[in-house]
Amino acid sequence: MHKEYTRAEAKDWARRTWFGCTNVVMPTFTSDLTGLNEKAIIHDINRSSELGFWGSLLVSECNTTTEEMIQLVRVAAANRPREDYRLVLHGSFGTSQELVHVAQEAEKAGLDALLLSYPPSFYPKSSDEIVAFTRNIAEQTNLAMILFAVPTWDFGRLDVTGFPMDALEKMTDIDTVVALKYECGHPGSGGMVEIQRRIKGKVLIADPLEQNAPGWIDAYGMPWMGTSNYEYYGDAVPKWHRLMTVGQWEEAMPLFWQFHPARIAKSGLMASVSGAKLIHRAAWKYMQWLQGFNGGPLRMPQMRVDAKSMKLYRDSLVRSGSRPTDDPDELFFAGRNPL
Repeated sequence: MHKEYTRAEAKDWARRTWFGCTNVVMPTFTSDLTGLNEKAIIHDINRSSELGFWGSLLVSECNTTTEEMIQLVRVAAANRPREDYRLVLHGSFGTSQELVHVAQEAEKAGLDALLLSYPPSFYPKSSDEIVAFTRNIAEQTNLAMILFAVPTWDFGRLDVTGFPMDALEKMTDIDTVVALKYECGHPGSGGMVEIQRRIKGKVLIADPLEQNAPGWIDAYGMPWMGTSNYEYYGDAVPKWHRLMTVGQWEEAMPLFWQFHPARIAKSGLMASVSGAKLIHRAAWKYMQWLQGFNGGPLRMPQMRVDAKSMKLYRDSLVRSGSRPTDDPDELFFAGRNPL
């Protein structure tokens, strides 16, 4: 049982307490890549809190070992920057057994939620198999669960929207499922409209693509949004999200549009790697570094961030009225807290 909720209380707990935006914290390694740089990880969690985020996703797709991921979880939990700062486990692992093991350790450490991913070898032939897999994970951990509907899983074989809607309906009945991160049905708004019609009120529904937020907040509320690298925009996303949710649109929209040059740069990055079905973690880490995060080394295999791209991301922030770090890009590769 989590210290703040039982399984039966998880949905109500999320409705009461999930207000804000969830960014991402990626592990940083020592300079020789033999272990985690705990000082850098703590730096990034503290920086996330300083920027006004509700909490952070602890990313598991940076070539950490299972034990290193458990270490990351424990370090984050032991150094939570404030009592109400939420920590979410990124449940992206090679096997369901590994996922469950780390989730159980995360629960012991005091993490707040699990963002569920599906292993690359999981090849369901029906929506019922997706439900069964998800239910099996939920039965083995008490962590509040965020469902993740995204075309990455290749469930488009089973549903034209990218994730079977009947499966999502059934899975939101699981006692610990408290939220849905929904990125399906593109292009267009039909996916979000239909999923709202089907499950609105059962769990929190969030579109993590911040460029879509004004529409969804206006139409549906969307008190909680995540998870993504919103920190590229500094503290802007938590600010305008908060303003929109309380109806202060005249203050929110100028700030939203102010960062459109940076938004375009980030959208170009996402489009450039869409076929890989992976996030460009090195580029995301550089974008963070521009806003005061640690930066630093990641293990291979990893996509590379080059000088041309770094100039684009930096210049786009300047055009957005933000002031990125003056440090030369070469310092990004060592990080702000090198070990």
